[in-house]
Amino acid sequence: MSSPFTLALTGQSLIHHDVRQVSDDGFAAIKALIRQADIAFTNFETTIFGRHGGWPMKGSYFGCSAPVVLDSLKDIGFNALSLSNNHAFDLGPPGVLSTLEEVAERAFLHAGIGINAADARRPGTKTFGTRQVALVAMDAGPGPATMYAADATDRRPARPGVNGLEVSRRFEIEPTVFASLTAIQEAFQSSPMERGNYAQPHDPPELQSADEIDFYGTIFCRSSQNRRRILVDEASLQGHLSKIRQAAAEGAFVIAYLHHHHWEPNWREVPTWVQSLACACVDAGARMFVSHGAPVLQPIEIYRGAPIFFGLGNFLFHLNEGEVVWSAPDVWKSVVATCRFDESAKLQSIDLHPIVIGGERLETDNYHERIVPVPAPKRLAIEMIEDLAVRSQKHGVTISLEECRGRIVVANGREAR
Repeated sequence: MSSPFTLALTGQSLIHHDVRQVSDDGFAAIKALIRQADIAFTNFETTIFGRHGGWPMKGSYFGCSAPVVLDSLKDIGFNALSLSNNHAFDLGPPGVLSTLEEVAERAFLHAGIGINAADARRPGTKTFGTRQVALVAMDAGPGPATMYAADATDRRPARPGVNGLEVSRRFEIEPTVFASLTAIQEAFQSSPMERGNYAQPHDPPELQSADEIDFYGTIFCRSSQNRRRILVDEASLQGHLSKIRQAAAEGAFVIAYLHHHHWEPNWREVPTWVQSLACACVDAGARMFVSHGAPVLQPIEIYRGAPIFFGLGNFLFHLNEGEVVWSAPDVWKSVVATCRFDESAKLQSIDLHPIVIGGERLETDNYHERIVPVPAPKRLAIEMIEDLAVRSQKHGVTISLEECRGRIVVANGREAR
């Protein structure tokens, strides 16, 4: 008979510093909170520069870390990591191999990258106490096709990489704008190979009708209004859902994870396609859905008794000196969410502990010095919980304020929309 258990989740951990020697009472309190959980989960938002080496595959947004940062995460209390994100391929296949090696050496539950596509799709599994937990982790980009893991064929070797959920970005535009783009393309398209040449290293996108144009790798569709749409490839989706079904059928508590950067113009809002994906994962057998990518806290939903964290923002967010693009105060605020489940793995409650990275003074330019999170002071904590409560209420979830934390109570483990 399995026992009740707790699962703590945080924002993503973009970590470049060894934080084990940080002496701060607030950070110590957060570590104590995370260490109390049976399972503690974060997204490892970087890649390891280790034994296999590697080369920078990006420009300004490149990042890699020494293996010691994994010891820091272990020291904080984490024992489960998603590895599928836009930084996982920053050193190319060698970084993927080093990350897999170093994470496995420290016995983290992990998933999201692999030596080929089959390996990257495979759920990570680990037994905590008497309970088997499975993690299915995917990334929806946007990113180059070459960052995603590929299986070998008779003419191509396998490629280590990220477990990708295939999505396409299409812009619907009014006829006058469509005509302008068509005219531009016709003016510069000197040969039938023009599309192919500019598609490299990717294959040209497939057009579905005469109302579509491939404008140097981006699909624009003639429409009555201007809007962007994110379309999830059905075959790719079903492949991931089948892994969830299989792990659930084998008796595991399944965590479904998504990383993506297809944000809404207002980062705090949840894209409709992500809401649909989360519900599909739960319908397939996932007992929890977690997402990162948008660097801010997003609403919480409970669907068929399963908690859905659409976006937990940042937990560790190590920047370079002078990097000020992430100056918005919301980037530095998040929560540690502690979920309590009964012996049959039904959700009972969620406690939301507000944190702020680097302290309360957010309107400064010392972003690279904001190394660790601390508990949000009372006034800010109340503001954060009240704001999250308003936004989560739209998704059918009631968050009550208890002192300086939020609380969600699930009646009979069945609150759902």
